[in-house]
Amino acid sequence: MKHPASPRVVTLVGPQGVGKTTLFESLLRSTGAEEVRASGGAGAATGRSMTIELSVAHTGFLGEQWTFIDTPGASEFTQEARHALMVSDAALVVCDASPERAAAMAPLFSFLDAHRIPHLLFLNVLEEGSASVREVLETLQGVSSRPLVLREIPLRQGGHLMGVVDLVSERAWGEGKEGKPALISLPDGDRPREETARRELIERLADLDDKLLEQLLEDVVPPPEALYGQLERALREDRLVPVFLGSAERGLGLERLLKGVRHEVPTVEETRERLGLPGDAPVLVQSFKTQHLPHVGKLSMVRVWRGEVQDGGTLANGRVGGVQRVHGTKQSAAGTARAGEVVSVGRVDAMRTGDLADPARAHPPKDWPLPPPPVHQVAIVAEKRTDDVKLTSALARLVEEDPSLSVDQEADSQMLLLGGQGELHLREALEHLRARMRVPVVTRPLPIPYRETLRRKGSHHARFKRQSGGHGQFGDVVVDVEPLPRGQGFRFTSAVVGGAVPKQYIPAVEEGVKDGLRRGPLGFPVVDVAVTLTGGTYHSVDSSDQAFRTTGRLAMVEILPKLEPVLLEPILQVDIHVPHEAIPRAQRLVTGHRGQILGFDTHPDIPGWEVLTAYVPQAEMQGFIVELRSATSGLGGFVSRHDHYAELVGKQAERVVVQHHQEAAER
Repeated sequence: MKHPASPRVVTLVGPQGVGKTTLFESLLRSTGAEEVRASGGAGAATGRSMTIELSVAHTGFLGEQWTFIDTPGASEFTQEARHALMVSDAALVVCDASPERAAAMAPLFSFLDAHRIPHLLFLNVLEEGSASVREVLETLQGVSSRPLVLREIPLRQGGHLMGVVDLVSERAWGEGKEGKPALISLPDGDRPREETARRELIERLADLDDKLLEQLLEDVVPPPEALYGQLERALREDRLVPVFLGSAERGLGLERLLKGVRHEVPTVEETRERLGLPGDAPVLVQSFKTQHLPHVGKLSMVRVWRGEVQDGGTLANGRVGGVQRVHGTKQSAAGTARAGEVVSVGRVDAMRTGDLADPARAHPPKDWPLPPPPVHQVAIVAEKRTDDVKLTSALARLVEEDPSLSVDQEADSQMLLLGGQGELHLREALEHLRARMRVPVVTRPLPIPYRETLRRKGSHHARFKRQSGGHGQFGDVVVDVEPLPRGQGFRFTSAVVGGAVPKQYIPAVEEGVKDGLRRGPLGFPVVDVAVTLTGGTYHSVDSSDQAFRTTGRLAMVEILPKLEPVLLEPILQVDIHVPHEAIPRAQRLVTGHRGQILGFDTHPDIPGWEVLTAYVPQAEMQGFIVELRSATSGLGGFVSRHDHYAELVGKQAERVVVQHHQEAAER
């Protein structure tokens, strides 16, 4: 058995509503740690409400130091959990005894397997009415590429969970006085079930070790020490997933879980080796969460991989402004932090979330999970115009704190667009701007980049003449205008002969044409148009670049309404990711949003999931993620990208044009 000198880190992960936070709090209580309070500002929760922000707590167990990290389970806050997993020695995956949870577990198992993160599984709330352990494991095994191996079996009486049997030591444990675990006798009726389960555990381990396989074939019963050693090695190498049982709320099974974690979770040195981290750095830390706090400044929550971090020391060419030990919402001065610890360091401005940092530099690791693209956006403006500059700075800090947020600027309106992973995610971000960063904003309707084009071609003669004493202004052009195939953009050519329009004025005519196409008869930019300058005249004194630019714009303003302008709406290609059984609901959702289904295929990374590909108008995507998650128990997601423009006619087009003109009049 290992007795590491360095603290170890375990992150609790799992779908929303399985009791992660309850287990987190129960583990701390059972080890005598100080109670962790939820963060009111961030909305972190107790076991009976939603956790939306990770929570870190330190505790000790049998003389060893541990850090447990509780993480959100909702899909909108997945990135927060992934960041914590990347600095953990192991993940403690929490799931209740519901086979239907398998679809929700699939993305999590896929992430853990892809990053080779050792993980244990805790089946929570095995009470009356729950499915059998075997039924749950068979379903979960379908979405895990690693074998799920029972470490315990449940003992029930009258449908209630009364205890668990450790399959390695073959001891039964139940509730003793004051909720403490107590040894109990294994009922004779449960012994055959225990023997069968233990045999299956040994067979699973024998698949990974030739010596154990030989003993199994010779009917030699391996001692518990050999099994513990195999379990430790198999978890460290991420070759199997040990499964523990219990009730987080009652505290049942937690002592056995903690001892299993103590026996089998890798050390910081082993984790460092798994991650291939530099071995020559005297000090090496990795940031997994960034915060900007009023009157405090920037704080980076880090895992110390090597060496010792000191208050006043150097990280990433910056002086550390404090080393704090984090316990829930409390922070206490630590002064120093050694390898294995999780602490908060202040004012290391060069370090971003995910960065590895040594005294001289900070750099991103190669395997750090990229933030997902936004699936929900809102347009925002500062509540006070005087806060415009502050808003830009606040948004930069907000995205640094949460990389799964994004900030873009819409090309036509120049409005700021805040993007995120769902409605709740953006609501929390806006509240964060208001409460912590003191920059309240208001939201505006999301601008849709409509365009317009032409159905007919035509020619036009435009003349601009102005005389106001002295040199006047004079320009005269003849242009041919015709529509281009969809997606061809704008093309300008000159077919002028004989110097009717001098060469030096032709670029000015082109610029004027572009000016006239920026706002067409329907109120939107005009695209897919070819304009040919075929003739014109000039005045030797009054003609100028500005005069011909004005004439080019005037030509467009006068001719475009006569060429049957038509509205174009942007169409996105949307790849929708849902569990297999949710495909029919996703299809109905697409068709209900004027979408066109292109096909579907199995998900390349997540077992039991599929990808539905469709064309959907961008105007129909606002709120799409809310409906998709409602139809898929919170699991569905999508990736979208602009694909093409398509004509929009009839009453829908009329409504768009009328609304656009009304908004323009109000501005």
